[in-house]
Amino acid sequence: MLTGEPFIPEMITVHLGAPDEDAPNVTVPFPEYIKNVVSSEIYPTWPEAALRANIYAIVSFALNRIYTEWYRSRDYDFDITNNTNYDQKYIEGRQIYENIGILVDELFDDYIRREGFIEPLFAAFCNGTTVTCNGLSQWGTVDLARDGLVPYEILQYYYGEDIGIVKDAPVRTNTLSYPGTLLAAGSTGLPVQTIQIQLNRISRNYPAIPKIPDANGTYDAATEAAVRAFQQIFDLPETGTVGKSTWYRIAYIYASVKRLAELDSEGIRQDEFPMQFTGNLSPAMQNEQVRGLQYFLAVVGAYYESVQPIQITGIYDEQTERSVRSFQRVYGLPVTGAVDEATWNDIYRAYAGIVASMPPDRSDLVPILYPGTVLQEGVTSDYVRVLQEYLTYIHETIPEIPAVKNTGYFGPLTRQAVAAFQGYAGLTPNGVVGAVTWDSIAGLYSDLRFGYEKRPYQAPGYTIRAEEGA
Repeated sequence: MLTGEPFIPEMITVHLGAPDEDAPNVTVPFPEYIKNVVSSEIYPTWPEAALRANIYAIVSFALNRIYTEWYRSRDYDFDITNNTNYDQKYIEGRQIYENIGILVDELFDDYIRREGFIEPLFAAFCNGTTVTCNGLSQWGTVDLARDGLVPYEILQYYYGEDIGIVKDAPVRTNTLSYPGTLLAAGSTGLPVQTIQIQLNRISRNYPAIPKIPDANGTYDAATEAAVRAFQQIFDLPETGTVGKSTWYRIAYIYASVKRLAELDSEGIRQDEFPMQFTGNLSPAMQNEQVRGLQYFLAVVGAYYESVQPIQITGIYDEQTERSVRSFQRVYGLPVTGAVDEATWNDIYRAYAGIVASMPPDRSDLVPILYPGTVLQEGVTSDYVRVLQEYLTYIHETIPEIPAVKNTGYFGPLTRQAVAAFQGYAGLTPNGVVGAVTWDSIAGLYSDLRFGYEKRPYQAPGYTIRAEEGA
């Protein structure tokens, strides 16, 4: 399975038959594929709202097949079939209707996803007359459009109210997720973190696979142990390393346990890879990823004299660029002022080292730094206890944020309190605590308790010289 934000592939490979049928493959530009399928599946004379709703569903279905590597992870050499028992109707060489071509040119880089999830929705559909299904009815969209519903309302009618439409997704060359090199002890980077995340999820269904405590992209002893256990369970050579066969077997089992191709697919949640590099950050950008970057830099800047401290605004401004440049100089990276994967990883490692030197002591003196791991329902830790104490203190001033008992267990009540805080603070109310949410909670706690900003905290007399972190 691919990780990171989905993108629109330049090309898609279609198998002209059932998956195991001896039939040719064709590779075509993604927009042309969508135009062909739409022209083959529905009628160009339908109301425009119905056409648009169907196009969103068709694009999302195809992108889900690519993002989950549904066929690639099963050792097929294509992305999707043209067999309607499995996928969507594609007729090689068919005529494209003019109005459908125009609409697809506008909509091919938009897709549906469920709130709180990353992957494109597996937008199941059927014609609604000769075949019915638990998904969108193509003919049903016509009636809804004639009743005055807009495309988004039509999609909500079939897929639920907790969906959103991603607009103008980036177009990139599609590549297989397998990195092409053996992953073993000492390997680092996003491919390692990908298999760590997937193995941790698989271990819920296969408890014999040990958890990997730090899914941080470093292939450590815990990762090797998990890989060996996985290989033993699924009859693979027990090498403790990840080559192509193990990579795709992990992807296949991961997809299976999470039912990625089901309409009610769990999907990979945004909080499952909060620290992973998702794309270059550069001046003028404004998003929560920038805010997270600034939080890490603010902490590092408080401990490393040569790294310029920074304010957390969510905007990649001149101050952020100067701070990034100062960090890159300290760590011997190219001094660009922009954040690529190498810079992001080193910033996070520097932050994690500081957190490791200051375990939570539940001191009333200062707000504690973000632990570097996501806190969500089901987690038990001292940091959850600290979080609960902060929320309860905030509740005294802001009653709409519920108080919670400081049990150290992140249960439904804690999730509700976090979601309430996120709604109050203008953050995505998903009930999950990553760096941005933790910083906001700790910051408000600090303001209410001490009357001024006291974060990030620098221990008295505790200074890390530049050469110690280089």
